[in-house]
Amino acid sequence: MLGKREPDIYGSLTLNQINTELVQQAISLELDLKFFQSNHEGAIVDKVHEIFDKNIDGIIINPGALTHTSIAIRDALAFMTCPIVEIHLSNIYKREAFRHTSMLADIVTGQISGFGHYGYQMALNAIAKLINES
Repeated sequence: MLGKREPDIYGSLTLNQINTELVQQAISLELDLKFFQSNHEGAIVDKVHEIFDKNIDGIIINPGALTHTSIAIRDALAFMTCPIVEIHLSNIYKREAFRHTSMLADIVTGQISGFGHYGYQMALNAIAKLINES
């Protein structure tokens, strides 16, 4: 629902527009991107399990509201050995108190929050740097 739902909080770009920007950035960083989106917790867990043995170099994840509730996503990501960047379009720490807790914060490599769609570009740059350093 990006671009439609609360654009004053989440911005006016659609997910496809954000992904298009990331593809261009990935080309310049010589990275290959795969995208996955679901509003269903189990589908996200299944995708993480699916990529576990696929030699993934890094993960950028925006778990949305599941950030604050999903132990299942946390447990799935905890098995991953690649860098993981948790991203949020809005600053979750300037919002309602229940949004201040991330179930992923202690297992991800880093967290980017509050920079709108630019946060995805920041996350991709971070992943590229971490990959190149390893």
